[in-house]
Amino acid sequence: MNDENDLPRPAAVPSTVRPGNDDEALPFVDSDMQAYASEFLDGLEALPVRPTVGCIIPAYNEAETIAGVLDSLLMQTRLPDVIHLIVNNTSDDSVEIASHYAGPHTRMTPTGEQSTVVYVHDIGKNPDKKVGALNYGYSLVEHMDYLLGVDGDTTPEPDAIEHLVAEISSDDRIGGISAIYSIDDSAMDGLMAKFLIAGQRAQFSAFNMQNLLKGRNMAVLGGQFSLFSTQALRDVLRDSHQRTPWVNDSEVEDSLLSLQIKSAGYLTKISARARAHVGGMTTLRSLDAQQVKWNFGAIDLMWPGQRGDTRGQPFHPNLRLRWFEHFSMVLNMTTRLMFVLMLTWALAFQAFVFTPWWLIPPLAAVWLNFRVAHSMEFRNRRDYLFVLLVFPAELYMVIRMGHFVRAWWKFFSQQQTDNWAAQAKAERGKGVAWLYPFALVAGLWLAAWGGWQYGPLTPDLKSDVLFVGWRLLGVITVLQTVWMIIKATKRYRGYTA
Repeated sequence: MNDENDLPRPAAVPSTVRPGNDDEALPFVDSDMQAYASEFLDGLEALPVRPTVGCIIPAYNEAETIAGVLDSLLMQTRLPDVIHLIVNNTSDDSVEIASHYAGPHTRMTPTGEQSTVVYVHDIGKNPDKKVGALNYGYSLVEHMDYLLGVDGDTTPEPDAIEHLVAEISSDDRIGGISAIYSIDDSAMDGLMAKFLIAGQRAQFSAFNMQNLLKGRNMAVLGGQFSLFSTQALRDVLRDSHQRTPWVNDSEVEDSLLSLQIKSAGYLTKISARARAHVGGMTTLRSLDAQQVKWNFGAIDLMWPGQRGDTRGQPFHPNLRLRWFEHFSMVLNMTTRLMFVLMLTWALAFQAFVFTPWWLIPPLAAVWLNFRVAHSMEFRNRRDYLFVLLVFPAELYMVIRMGHFVRAWWKFFSQQQTDNWAAQAKAERGKGVAWLYPFALVAGLWLAAWGGWQYGPLTPDLKSDVLFVGWRLLGVITVLQTVWMIIKATKRYRGYTA
């Protein structure tokens, strides 16, 4: 029998090794290894932490455009970490086309190799439509640093995500940042489509430049291509007592969320460099439905009181530009309507006298519109012709007035219509509501002509009406012209829309 003193003994554990004591030297590690380990850990801590970006794309019947959208995202200099395509209520081949993109993707970028994964979700019937798809997507990426919302017909420039991430991560106060939007008109067919797209391009450009010159503060983080801080979205949920960031009782879910992000103490910005091309409306019917929906939703947010579950916030900072836009539209409608009436009555009374001073307001408008067209990053000949020919820009303004009137009429008449469904119907070529403003204008003109010709007014009273009317119109027009000249002379500080 062996004595216990003869048994092999385990190696002794140095008493100097104690958990949690990082500064104490390890006796069994040589000094070179300790220096290398210390240097490695210091370098690891100095490495920049790459923020994570989850992209969500709500898609409804986007078979014609979804391949281009996914291609543009996969060609970015800064790939999203994940891309979730949320197909809902679709009746076309969106899912089949998108399924070819499902899975991992890797590409070499100027900053090195990057990877992403594309997931395609067909959630079927979705009563909340785009809002439901957005919230479904949020549940998939809420653990990430940023949420990138992309419409199913929006194609960004190759460096768009890189610029958005750089700008939002540079300032923790930014809760969301939007790209600069334009509409690609390179493949437009038909005179009407080219005219309407030119008008929408000018409208987008003017709106973008207004926001760029106001400290790059963006009133609306459009869902077409915007990057949101998920922390800001969580704060919105907490402050607004909501379960999801987007709510289904607002006609403009993007505008409402932008207001809520601002109210939560964050900034809402427009990028100085990131650009994206959005889908435009190529028929009067579809343009009317889209613009009426936008205007109606804006009124819903602006108006004091309560409609449904959306609280009116008339003095919210993000709505100042909206109030200004609506006030400007009222002035534009007033001057044009008064001019048509005064001109009609003067011709009927044989009291029309032309004066060259009348050319100043349209020339000021052309100057302002020319500057808007020249400020476009991707301007072309059609943008300049739209302005310089005068008539196209004026006609488009009249069309926008019709959208404005229809939206306010729907609001005050408290019509409970689904404007999302109305837009989808219009894009399918159905509906006649877009004709109502034209019928209204024709009816008003006929009534004014008939009343002037066959009404009870005496020649002396008609003369007094013309005297007062022309002077009142003159005062309003002078003020409006001065304001246009001020805007036309404003420096754009190197920004392009």
